[in-house]
Amino acid sequence: MLMFSVVFFLNRAQHPTDVGAVLSRINVHKAAGPDGIPGRVLRACSGELAGVLTDIFNLSLAHAVVPACFKSTSIVPIPKNSNPSSLNDYRPVALTPIITKCLEQLVLAHFKSCLPPTLDPHQFAYRQNRSTEDAVSIALHSVLSHLDNNNTYARMLFIDFSSAFNTIHPSQLIRKLTDLGISSLICKWLLDFLTNRPQHVRLDNRCSSTITMNTGVPQGCVMSPFLYSLFTHDCRPADGSNIIIKFADDTTVIGLISDNDETAYREEVDRLAEWCDTNNLLLNTEKTKELIVDYRRNADPHPPIHIKGTAVERVSSFKFLGVHISEDLIWTTNCSKLVKKAHQRLFFLRTLRKNHLSSDILVNFYRCTIESILTNCITVWYGNCSASDRKALQRVVKTAQRIAGAPLPAIKDIYRKRCLKRAGKIIRDPSHPSHGLFTLLPSGRRYRSLRTKTTRYRNSFFPTAVRLLNSAS
Repeated sequence: MLMFSVVFFLNRAQHPTDVGAVLSRINVHKAAGPDGIPGRVLRACSGELAGVLTDIFNLSLAHAVVPACFKSTSIVPIPKNSNPSSLNDYRPVALTPIITKCLEQLVLAHFKSCLPPTLDPHQFAYRQNRSTEDAVSIALHSVLSHLDNNNTYARMLFIDFSSAFNTIHPSQLIRKLTDLGISSLICKWLLDFLTNRPQHVRLDNRCSSTITMNTGVPQGCVMSPFLYSLFTHDCRPADGSNIIIKFADDTTVIGLISDNDETAYREEVDRLAEWCDTNNLLLNTEKTKELIVDYRRNADPHPPIHIKGTAVERVSSFKFLGVHISEDLIWTTNCSKLVKKAHQRLFFLRTLRKNHLSSDILVNFYRCTIESILTNCITVWYGNCSASDRKALQRVVKTAQRIAGAPLPAIKDIYRKRCLKRAGKIIRDPSHPSHGLFTLLPSGRRYRSLRTKTTRYRNSFFPTAVRLLNSAS
């Protein structure tokens, strides 16, 4: 097992230049924590504070003790709508000291560099060269490649957890980190960091009484999603016909069904429910949804999946990691959502033009606020877009081009460029779960094409990326 080098960790953290670099990158617009120290003060005085905070951080790490003031949290209720009428209409936002966030960033940087190779390859959050685009691409590839066979269909179960971060037991997390080979000193520091946390609720200038929390991975902490990802590393499918895609607390179970035999899929869902009980995670059955992709004619009705006796609702479309997936794998819904959101941003582009800003500024604004929307996860869906959807996307570009008064890249060109770039990164990363899909032919100049029977599979990301690579060689 890969052991975390404490000496290396401490030697790196004790340099004031490292701490000063973290302080200089503080977002001054972030709200201050319970200590009331604003980010702009820490950033402006980074040079003067770096040495002092380095000593404090090193003492904390060396003795595996975190000061109580570093662990304090203020919970600020933010209304979800304009007329909140119940507690569920408020979103609890956790504010922790900004100094603590700086310490967490140092710890997190070393955690990421020392992850063991035994981690689940289908956990995409906080992994180098992994993104939501990778998670969605691999999920769809597994479905489309399976549907190329006869008498097959796929069921996709999108799991929702109730307060996933808040229900984790720190002692259970530490046991899993120990199994991964993380050193006992760092585990001891984390256990102290996650327990005996003072917490109160703040509303305007009034604060509730303080309580001490000993459960959960606080959402206001920088390391929370990363620690949650490590906590779920042992949540893996038991049958080869199932795939579990994870991005932090977003979990999707994909059942690849052949000959109407759903036994393995249903047993996988039952195992997941048992795993959640064992690990103190609460499944929210009401918000858990299922999407079934079945192109067979005269297919039998699909009985619903049950979790602890409650039937899961079947939906025709679901927003998965920012991408709207429909049961027919047609991307009209996704494209229309992107076009609508981009049109809203065009108003601001027109406003900037009316104020006589230069074309360079207008183009930069377009690239940041409009093009980024139109091309969100574009490698996943653009290849199978209809002609009308592509025209709708391009019309937004043409409108922005008239407003900016400068040429803008076409959506199709961006798609091809992104496919090549994404494929190149996967090829250079042998640990990537999709690396094996790019296999060189004996000549060493071209890649082996993926066998496809249907147009929808042929136009998906991986077969398209192989074709683009071969045409560019």
